[in-house]
Amino acid sequence: MHPKDFYKQLEHPRITEAIRAAELKTSGEIRVFIAKRPTDDPVRAAQAEFLKLKMDATKEHNAVLIYVAPKSHTFAIIGDKGVHEKCGQSFWGQVARAMQSHFAAGRHTDAIVHGIHEAGTLLGQHFPRQPDDKNELPDEVVES
Repeated sequence: MHPKDFYKQLEHPRITEAIRAAELKTSGEIRVFIAKRPTDDPVRAAQAEFLKLKMDATKEHNAVLIYVAPKSHTFAIIGDKGVHEKCGQSFWGQVARAMQSHFAAGRHTDAIVHGIHEAGTLLGQHFPRQPDDKNELPDEVVES
């Protein structure tokens, strides 16, 4: 799929709603970033955006970023230190596998929504939602 078609077909409201639903299960924070530029190293690019979006400032260090670079046909899922400490390396692989088959089939919004759902479920196991929980980061998709 051509990147322009990717951007046109991406369903922002559906992704935002998936983030809101996932965050009802967890005190964790999930964001989605869609890169306008290609990247050779999506993990490094995701780490840079993670910091720019101030995702490292959450109370429990439990934020997760789903980074998608349509022009280079790559994506990465990264999280803050609290996520990595509690969820382990298998967390990243599990979420990525959940997304990969959808991306391969050209169902890009489905891929992202599925990744959000998986991340929310896993975060909920390790970072359950608390009665005083507040949304620390915006839920809307970021494109830049």
